[in-house]
Amino acid sequence: MILRMKRYFGYTGLFLLLGLLLICCNNITGEEDLQEIEAMDLNARYGDRDFNVPVLSPRAQEAVAKWSPFEDFEIEVRGLNHNTIPDLRNKTERLQVHTDSLAKKIPNDLFSNPIYSRLIVVSSRVHLLHQAVRKDRADSLQIQNYLTEFNNAAKNLFLQINEKFQKDEIDEQRKDDEQKELEKQKRFIDSVYRAELRDKNN
Repeated sequence: MILRMKRYFGYTGLFLLLGLLLICCNNITGEEDLQEIEAMDLNARYGDRDFNVPVLSPRAQEAVAKWSPFEDFEIEVRGLNHNTIPDLRNKTERLQVHTDSLAKKIPNDLFSNPIYSRLIVVSSRVHLLHQAVRKDRADSLQIQNYLTEFNNAAKNLFLQINEKFQKDEIDEQRKDDEQKELEKQKRFIDSVYRAELRDKNN
């Protein structure tokens, strides 16, 4: 009986020991797999390699030249796509600083509600992207989606800046045309009045 109990505990102990060894080996393999996945994620590139923001019109370029953080912001936006997570962490951190600075002081000739609201959207998109790339376990799909949303927001900001100056040019042209029309009408009225005076004097 005692011999049977020793054998039973011996087999049980052996099975427990084998079970523990299997679990440990699986954990080591799982950790190695996780490290490989993390390394692959860190080397993966995100964003659209061909993305670019619209070119600003000459008048818009002249105006943004007075908006001191804009040049740095534009450089970062143009270089944000097709980067690894470590690069995106650095770039989004700088972009957050630039967008915050841009929102604090918009020059008068650039300020409009549509431009301000587009800038706020860009700022919120870059903050979301920055949070996504800072996570310990990065979600590749989320990063890609946030980067696409940021690209669209940045493109819309540039388009809105161009649109503002295009609209300003149209308004100026319309005012100029109206002024010329008024002057033409005034000259016509003056000539009619002078003709009437001549007729009265004769």
